[in-house]
Parts: sequence; structure tokens; C-alpha cells
Amino acid sequence: MSRDARWKSLLDLLVERGRLDVEEAATELDVSAATIRRDFDQLAEQQMLVRTRGGAVVHGVSYELPLRYKTARRASEKQRVAKAVADLVAPGEAVGLTGGTTTTEVARALAVRTDLAAGSSGSPVGSSTPSGLPALTIVTNALNIANELAVRPQFKIVLTGGVARPQSYELIGPLADGVLSQITLDVAVLGVVGFDPVQGASAHDEAEAAINRLLCERAERVVVAADSSKLGRRAFARICAADRVDTLVTDTAADPDTVARFEEAGVTVVTV
Repeated sequence: MSRDARWKSLLDLLVERGRLDVEEAATELDVSAATIRRDFDQLAEQQMLVRTRGGAVVHGVSYELPLRYKTARRASEKQRVAKAVADLVAPGEAVGLTGGTTTTEVARALAVRTDLAAGSSGSPVGSSTPSGLPALTIVTNALNIANELAVRPQFKIVLTGGVARPQSYELIGPLADGVLSQITLDVAVLGVVGFDPVQGASAHDEAEAAINRLLCERAERVVVAADSSKLGRRAFARICAADRVDTLVTDTAADPDTVARFEEAGVTVVTV
């Protein structure tokens, strides 16, 4: 197992359990205790965990794994959710995408939709619709999403300004505010850390949550794309109330009671 793969496994275990002992981790990963101690020390230096006597713990409520370490977690669920979200988007719409692993999958699902690849009226690949409009206008503050979609000539890509967060590749701050305040969207697709029927949608970082909130305010409808592990959870910074969300798309492992509570709050829930 490579160091990067080992680190990802360690961080996944740590997020799941909250605390991890050296011997426990060594057994799980089938490596020596000395290797795990060295890994813990190096990850602690990067402020990705807190070292303790005999092991490690996660940071507090604002703990956040960098995006590159989260990509493979619940990948199949995220891909199913993403395809269902992409199917809710109509040709010609203006779509806001926040950063995150699930919204990145939404961007990829949009990119391979054949009706969008040909334009909304069957125009050749690489062209706009006969009226000169793009198949979709994508507005995002996520550098990785803009990078992936920029090669799709049928899409108009609008990237906000701002300061990049290395954890999520998202642009935040007043420069991003300035762009978003000048546009309107048909739909905003939110990636979230937690979505609770009472507490609403939330993120780890308050500046990131502020940008996501502004996307919601500029959109006619709001869709939360979240696998079932995010439901009933809350994080440090609130994005919006549950009743501001029109549709939640999640996987079939979602707790039925939690789904019912979302529906009581006026959210349409789609499980895939």
C-alpha cells in the first residue's frame, strides 16, 4: 500500500471513529506500528489530525479533510445521487454548483448528458443552440469543477473570483460576492457537510457557507445533493434553512424517519 493510500485509509477511519490507536490502525492496515506512528506524526504536522499518547483524534467541529482525501468515500452513492441531480437540470438553464465531491460528480454527470453534448436542440457537438445560447450556463466557485467543464464548448462557464481554500478548491470572500450579486440562476446545487430538518444545510467554513448561501439566494430553486451519511448531521456554519431547499437527492440508505421529517419541512426527497 502506497503512503497516499495509507494516509487516506487512516483519515477515513479517523473521521468514522473519532479516535484511533496506533495498534488498532496497524492491525486494520496490516502494517507495522512504527509505520503508523510515523504517519500520525506527519499528518499531525499538516494539521490533519491531533496526535495523542498512543494514537490520534480528529479536530473539533470544524474538522475537515481536504477534498483530495474525500473523493473515494461513498463513491457509488455519490455517483448515483449526482446522475439524479443532473437529470433535474433542463437544457438552457443557468446552474450554480458549489464545491465538494458530490457536486463534482454532478458536473461530470452533466458533461456526459447526450442532449446537452449536442445542445438543447440537437446542434452539433461543440456548438451552441440555434439561438446562440449555450446548452448550459454553469456558475461555480469551485476551481476543480471549472477546470473539468472548461473543455466542454457547449457549456458557458462562469467562475467567481475570490481567495482559494485548499481544502475544497473553492473561492471565497468579497470578490466572489461581487460576481454572484450580479447574476440570477435557475437552480443552485449544494454540496453540504450536513443537512438536518431542523438545523438546515451546513458547511465547515463560515466563508464557504456564505458563498453557498448567496448562490441559494440567487436561484429560483435549490437542490441539495447529499449521500445518506450527511443527513441528520450539522456542521459549524449554517448555509440555509431546510425550508429554503426545494429538493434533496440522496441514496436509499437514508433513514425513513429523517426523510419524513424533511418532507414535513416542505422538501421533496428523491432517493436513488
